[in-house]
Amino acid sequence: MADERPVVVVGAGPAGLAAAAELVARDLPVLVLEKGESAGAAVAEWGHVRLFSMWRDLVDPAAEKLLTATGWRRPDDAGYPTGREWVEAYLAPLAEALGERVRFGAEVTGVSRLGRDRVVDAGRGEQPFTVRLRTRDGQERLLARAVVDASGTWGSPNPVGGDGLPALGETAAAAHLAYRVPDLADPGTRVRYAGRATAVVGRGHSALTALVALASLAQESPGTRAVWVLRRGEVGDAFGGGAADQLAARGALGQRARAAVEAGHIEVVTGFRTAEVRTEEDGRLVLVDDDGRELEPVEEVVALTGFRPDLSFLSEVRLGLDPVLQAPVELAPLIDPNQHSCGTVYPHGAAELSHPEEGFFLAGMKSYGRAPTFLALTGYEQVRSIAAHLAGDHEAAARVELVLPETGVCGGAGLFDDPDATKADAGGCCGPAPEPVREPAAEQGGCCGAPASVPETVSIAPVRLR
Repeated sequence: MADERPVVVVGAGPAGLAAAAELVARDLPVLVLEKGESAGAAVAEWGHVRLFSMWRDLVDPAAEKLLTATGWRRPDDAGYPTGREWVEAYLAPLAEALGERVRFGAEVTGVSRLGRDRVVDAGRGEQPFTVRLRTRDGQERLLARAVVDASGTWGSPNPVGGDGLPALGETAAAAHLAYRVPDLADPGTRVRYAGRATAVVGRGHSALTALVALASLAQESPGTRAVWVLRRGEVGDAFGGGAADQLAARGALGQRARAAVEAGHIEVVTGFRTAEVRTEEDGRLVLVDDDGRELEPVEEVVALTGFRPDLSFLSEVRLGLDPVLQAPVELAPLIDPNQHSCGTVYPHGAAELSHPEEGFFLAGMKSYGRAPTFLALTGYEQVRSIAAHLAGDHEAAARVELVLPETGVCGGAGLFDDPDATKADAGGCCGPAPEPVREPAAEQGGCCGAPASVPETVSIAPVRLR
């Protein structure tokens, strides 16, 4: 009976569907539960953004085997897909190949042990997991031998507020606040930003993507103005590793952003932690920092300050989470952005992703908690190891089968060596690039990589303060 219960995977995104493929390859029963109505529902929401990973790094090996049996043809390895292309050419066909193992419109609202809340020890490990669902037809309860939560963090963006809480007035200003990279190719979205002033808050790749797009729009639409608001006291390494980045498109994105700043298309504000978003009588927004400094009014604010995991439906699961990053305690030291860039994160698997609740795993972006810059390759290695562990192949679970590309930024204590920096400054997850860059990645090396070929200073346009 126990062997017939499926491994429940939460989320039909890249990591969740890869987990299912890896489990199928191990002849383990699996059920993927996705609250959206299609595969890669979250990815589709940023479908206009181009990844800086090539196709060669976006297809899970077990998934490819499953797809090949259906006649699927692998995209050109050297191509850089958009999120939409990733869904259409890979995620949707993969979900179709998995068939009835994937259920859409099934939102997981709770996970626990059968007949045991989180307090009860007696017989806990012998009980299956209970997974509570909300569907169009009401509520359901399923039993599972194990649970892999790969639901991501897309639904929980960080606020504008510099202390991790929504700034005063942030909720009231919601009509003119966006927490995603705007799609300026969409006519309706374009008119929202053209000829207007926009503040972009954040320092990660998503912020750079938005800034480059707004700078391009400014050259076409007079009056368009982009203000880059940084919590750190200086721009520092926010442009990334440039030519030293082993993901060429990621390096090119930073170089384009640097060029836009130096050309005066982007104004830069540093050392600004937003405490209030004040709505003026004319509807424009004024950002106010902790010291009372005010920026010139803007019509729109784009907050790209990263994401955080939604742990609300896991309240009855015994999680072992780092108190800072909200990532598994064994994984947190490997991904702490105070110490590591993306390329210095060592590959990891079931051992680092385990919790006091045996048989429960966080995988994919959600496993990183509040740490930034997650790569699809990392998620595929995670779920390969988890599947091996659940199949009893502990040698394969412990084996490392992945080498990650370097960022080209490796200095001192890492990304947050500025004592005035905050983790939320890091931005989003998979790191988009605005255009395809047909360049081969550099040979992968050790943990630290070559020094970035980026000057330490950058010329910054004057900033308007009130």
